[in-house]
Amino acid sequence: MARIEKVELRMVDLVPKVKRTDAIQSFVSQETPIVTITDSDGAVGTGYSYTIGTGGSSVMRLLSDHLAPRLIGRDPDMIEAIWHDLEFATHATTIGAITAIAIAAIDTALWDLRAKKQNLPLWKLAGGAKDRCPLYTTEGGWLHIETQALVDDALAAKSKGFRGSKVKIGRPHGSEDLVRLSAVRKAVGDSYEIMTDANQGFSVDEAIRRAARLRELDLAWIEEPLPADDIDGHVRLSNSTPTPIAIGESLYSIRHFREYMQKGACSIVQVDVGRIGGITPWLKIAHAAEAFDIPVCPHFLMELHVSLTCAVQNGRYVEYIPQLDQLTGKRMRIEDGQALAPDEPGIGIDWDWDAVKAMSIAEFTTAITR
Repeated sequence: MARIEKVELRMVDLVPKVKRTDAIQSFVSQETPIVTITDSDGAVGTGYSYTIGTGGSSVMRLLSDHLAPRLIGRDPDMIEAIWHDLEFATHATTIGAITAIAIAAIDTALWDLRAKKQNLPLWKLAGGAKDRCPLYTTEGGWLHIETQALVDDALAAKSKGFRGSKVKIGRPHGSEDLVRLSAVRKAVGDSYEIMTDANQGFSVDEAIRRAARLRELDLAWIEEPLPADDIDGHVRLSNSTPTPIAIGESLYSIRHFREYMQKGACSIVQVDVGRIGGITPWLKIAHAAEAFDIPVCPHFLMELHVSLTCAVQNGRYVEYIPQLDQLTGKRMRIEDGQALAPDEPGIGIDWDWDAVKAMSIAEFTTAITR
């Protein structure tokens, strides 16, 4: 039986290709923790997660001081047991985002290792529902972008076969959001989806008001309209509008998703593998969502989420935001506006290890061995 013999930790700080702003923040940096696990058979698996510019040092210290040492000597195939042991070991002091981001990198590395040893791509190992999934783009829809540029980006995406574009909302007055979105709708027509994202920027009453104002545009969804912990507010909003309400980017527990779905507080689940704690809980939430007849449209991490979205029956869209190009060789394959599931065994990310090592922050680079 193989055992984990080495855990290597690195962090790369990536600068976004474009300026990214939303209703509450700017995404100026992507701290990217990377975990590589080697077992006694010599098999290697790599996982990663991310922050949007803060907390990376805390994630790396949690990994190096507390989580990675617990992996040495473990059977890497016992992914479920390892996940729960790591969560319990940190439960009293760090449960939440920092823990979830750290465990996600480990859990993803374990799934990558398992898939490679079984000579299967992740999307087949985790379910194999389909081999491709439609894309929508977010990269041209940030809040600071002027209306004509939003229109131009949406038209360009449509010409490439993309199924939709996301536009950030939360301008000081609702009329501004309406003007921007109306221009996009007029340009792309009725058959092209327009997604919106408020990034938790509204109060309940304001969200209800704005949803009513935007109803005529037939939006695909309004994403994160309220603070993520306000489940009752999402119930009020969902009951007030026919526009689908999407949540999940800022949830860190499968039980939070359960409450949203049980209470009818959402109609689209956007579970993020990097924030929920890895592939293990991601799959549980996706399958639970299927039982509620709710589609999964995961947030960010397109290079990893293409495999997970293709693994499950209710995976609907992959969000197009390139964010690993500086660290990989081959890119995610796109054909007629659809992301193609990788053929290679593992999670399907072609790491450029020379680039990874060159860009790794020395302070957070370490190896833990038996």
